[in-house]
Amino acid sequence: MMTNFKKWGLLALLGVFLSVTNSFAQERFGGLALYTVRDAMADNPKETLKKVADMGYKYIEAAGYENGKFYGMEPKEFKKYLDELGLIPLSTHQGSVTLENADKMMQDVKDAGFEYFVLPVPPMGYFTYDQEKQSMGMKDDVKTLTNIFNTLGKKAEAKGLKLLYHNHNFEFKENENGIKAYDYFLKNTDPKYVNFQMDLYWITKAGEDPVAYFKKYPGRFKLWHVKDMDDQGRFAPVGTGTIDFKRIFNNKDLAGMQHYLVEQDKTFNHTPLEAAKISHENLKAI
Repeated sequence: MMTNFKKWGLLALLGVFLSVTNSFAQERFGGLALYTVRDAMADNPKETLKKVADMGYKYIEAAGYENGKFYGMEPKEFKKYLDELGLIPLSTHQGSVTLENADKMMQDVKDAGFEYFVLPVPPMGYFTYDQEKQSMGMKDDVKTLTNIFNTLGKKAEAKGLKLLYHNHNFEFKENENGIKAYDYFLKNTDPKYVNFQMDLYWITKAGEDPVAYFKKYPGRFKLWHVKDMDDQGRFAPVGTGTIDFKRIFNNKDLAGMQHYLVEQDKTFNHTPLEAAKISHENLKAI
């Protein structure tokens, strides 16, 4: 009798534990772009990832691939550690991709468990940066660049990955021929192979309306970077600035959005981890 009592008591405790565990898992939502906490990831990636998981994030986006490793870990080792934390490797920024290294890089991305292979800027030397003005830009050959996107997209699809292009603000400036690179990319890439990660801060910084793009090119914006803008035009935690996220999120189905990732390129009044936590909490109300 005593043995049965202990047995049922242990089962009851196990049931409570599983209930609490499931409740915790259900509370997790949203993703974090690890570029936000890049300094902490460089110092101690495993400890930082645990803090991200403890905040209640469900997905992560990597921005730390070098020499075939993610934050110093082999692809399968990185995935195994994320599995232990209950974090899902959703997307990764692969700015160093070329047509020559793409197959190997995409295999590493696949082995790490990612779904989306993201181009953070125009690759292969097409991205420019003016050190004096501290401004980003791109070379003007949008046709060749678009062909590169389509080629990389086909390679990604063959590996079971989805290729996305991530915007800043420079893609919305008209060139001398009156062409906006972002619109050109949207019109001339094959949606079967190439889609987009919309950065809501940067498109707003460019003076454009995200919802207008959703209406013009429905279904193309699979992932979003979500970060706010303060009254000085600087990066801010979500819900503390001027961007109307409720209006944008109300149009997520039109956009084709599957997931969003909080990102903050630079913080001012908080540490990056604090900013990530504020954004996550405020998104509960959106």
